[in-house]
Amino acid sequence: MRGNHAESSTSNKAWALLVMCTGVLALVVNDAIAKGLVARFDPFQILLVRSLIALPIVAGLAFWTGGGMTLRSAKVRVHILRAVLAVAATWLFIRSLADLPLAEATSIIFAAPIFVAALSMPLLKQRVGKKRAVAIAAGFAGVLIVLQPGTDTLQTASLLALAAAAVNALVMMSARWIDERDGFWTMTLYMTLFSGLACAFTLFGDWPTFARPDVWLFLGMAVAGTLGIALISHAFRIADAAVVAPFDYTALIWATALGWLFWGAVPGPWVYVGALVIIASGIYLIFLDDRRDA
Repeated sequence: MRGNHAESSTSNKAWALLVMCTGVLALVVNDAIAKGLVARFDPFQILLVRSLIALPIVAGLAFWTGGGMTLRSAKVRVHILRAVLAVAATWLFIRSLADLPLAEATSIIFAAPIFVAALSMPLLKQRVGKKRAVAIAAGFAGVLIVLQPGTDTLQTASLLALAAAAVNALVMMSARWIDERDGFWTMTLYMTLFSGLACAFTLFGDWPTFARPDVWLFLGMAVAGTLGIALISHAFRIADAAVVAPFDYTALIWATALGWLFWGAVPGPWVYVGALVIIASGIYLIFLDDRRDA
């Protein structure tokens, strides 16, 4: 029996890792499509169209998995706040993609968990021990390696990506305020709905003429984004966070591959050096517990 249990546990972990990596790939595909669209569309326009396409998909899945109760929340204001923050973070990230290689922008956005750890003390009044402080400092050192301040490689787009990481950290932290009765699809539904409403003002502006490929790109973006979030959420449900969370960093592999395939872009070696430092710091933070000396 013990051997069967161990085999089952190993099988669950392997399945969780496969689901996680597939979800991460889907989100990178979402980002790659956004990079292609931002050459003609404003990021707010991209977000609006993506939300309009994704909303009926998410609403249908939410109703199918939990019925009418899934469509309700006791803390709608929290979802509105998170949607506004998510729109800001996504706008900053998509705008950075207009000028940055996909892999470099992805490397910078990896700093979001570092920001979470750094902001937990002033915003959540949590104690940050020595080990955690060292990990945070190392993570920001990795960011500086990627950004290379004081050199010609530092761009405004790099700072936009860094700002996106910081705002995304606030999105992560605000999840603590969500009503515990709200499930995954409830959160996703409200995020999609309010993100679309936040970008509705773009309907009154000038829009580029839609070409047939644009329709497929927007559809692909909505499907890839929704699928990626769903798969990653499922991976965290079937295995411990310490097991699956580090595989979020496989995004750098996918981003490098897609960036080279579609744009012929391969970032310089320092981007990867900095990314490795950020990744190592992030993984260390995952495994740190709340001990007094952490």
